[in-house]
Amino acid sequence: MKYQKRKKALLLLEDGTIFYGKSVSDKEHTAFGEICFNTGMTGYQEIFTDPSYFKQIMVLTNAHIGNYGAADDEVESDTVKIAGLVCKNFSYTYSRPHANESLEQFLNRNETFAISDVDTRALVSHIREHGAQNAVISTRVDEIEALKVELSAVPSMAGLELSSKVSTKEPYFFGDPDAPYKVAVLDIGVKKNILRCLAERGAYLKVFPFNASFEEMSEWKPDGYFLSNGPGDPEPLFDAIFTTQKILESEKPLFGICLGHQVLALANGVSTFKMHNGHRGINHPVLNLITQRGEITSQNHGFAVSKEEVEAHKDLEITHAHLNDQTVAGIRVKSKPAFSVQYHPEASPGPHDSRYLFDEFITSLARA
Repeated sequence: MKYQKRKKALLLLEDGTIFYGKSVSDKEHTAFGEICFNTGMTGYQEIFTDPSYFKQIMVLTNAHIGNYGAADDEVESDTVKIAGLVCKNFSYTYSRPHANESLEQFLNRNETFAISDVDTRALVSHIREHGAQNAVISTRVDEIEALKVELSAVPSMAGLELSSKVSTKEPYFFGDPDAPYKVAVLDIGVKKNILRCLAERGAYLKVFPFNASFEEMSEWKPDGYFLSNGPGDPEPLFDAIFTTQKILESEKPLFGICLGHQVLALANGVSTFKMHNGHRGINHPVLNLITQRGEITSQNHGFAVSKEEVEAHKDLEITHAHLNDQTVAGIRVKSKPAFSVQYHPEASPGPHDSRYLFDEFITSLARA
């Protein structure tokens, strides 16, 4: 019955390439965003709700999507953040007892458009070769020229500030008020599992909006500060960069993840750049240059920090390197208790090789 309802659909890339498939639902729909792909074998619900994926059309390389349904507690934010979904085989039924509903129900409830039956192997190969670009998925298969015109008006991710679209509007608390440490979190797109990892280690958190000033955050008298992950280009985040500079002046411990890592670099005068197609998946190899130990990591970013500028900086040190392309995966400030990583040590789901970084941050709070 499901297959009889499904409409023809297409994916149109900015360079004019077209891939055909079918809509997952029976409704007419169109969605625009930057195309990207994730190589993870599991964790699709966390991917869909990750604020870092805001305004992106997600291509999943795993062949079967939806087979374990959706669960209420497997989300990184309160709503779906991707602009749309592209996959090969979509499962309308699921067999996991823990699930609360099917993935179809979850996507429909969040008004998220998805298409399947797409040759995702060919699509990902095209993205790898030609790079990330804007795209549209639509059931308007007979309106290609009109879709091209509409797609041309979609702004590039380069230069796009998106943290304001996903950040909390008002400060809120997370964790145990009687915990031994207080951490002020700058929410530029934070994931719930990052907050959980900090709280589990004895941190009581106050989460602040993306444009909070250092004065607002320091008034709570925290023991340390955290810069979250998030979407978009880091360079337009002028408030967050300035606040980070003030945090560094305070000499309090500071930890940044993903977009927060890029903000820390920018606060030290190091530039960032848009990558060819980014790193997204739960199987990325990283080398800890301090311990010489390898880590398999969860990653999600389309921008990176300039390696040459970090190496030339007198007060910065590269602590981690991505082994596939040698991009900067971690830095620390030599004269301050401040460090950051480009990947996601909470890795929910994913390998927990890097969760020691939360322990190191808590240790720095104890020393402060």
